Amino acid sequence: MAQFAFRLPESLAESVAKVIRENGYASLSAFMRTAIQNELKRRAQTEELEKQQTIAASLEAHGKDLAMLRSVLQAQFALTDALARVILHCMPEPPAEVHSQALARGKERHDKLLKMTAVSMKGNARALLAELVNHED
Repeated sequence: MAQFAFRLPESLAESVAKVIRENGYASLSAFMRTAIQNELKRRAQTEELEKQQTIAASLEAHGKDLAMLRSVLQAQFALTDALARVILHCMPEPPAEVHSQALARGKERHDKLLKMTAVSMKGNARALLAELVNHED
């Protein structure tokens, strides 16, 4: 066991002697060991609390980011829905004699739209959209 020698100011030495008598420590060494252990535990707990607070702050920031992204996504869906409604309400139906030909052309335009969208997307979303484009009905 390592040994240490140190000096205490008189007022602190009196306070330590009083605590030793009141709490029933066997010696000054026993008191010092307990005090050092308590300080080390307190520091470890403080460090752990600081880590937890940092993690909590990060999670809160990520939560705010997700809420903002959710709002942006909802706005994009609302805009797309409004645009689709305008197009569908304003576009006349083709005459019955060319309906099947117009439907085929519409499907081709739709496939081109999805492919252009897939090209402009990145990461997993692009692969998912490419899978949807290549999916046969």
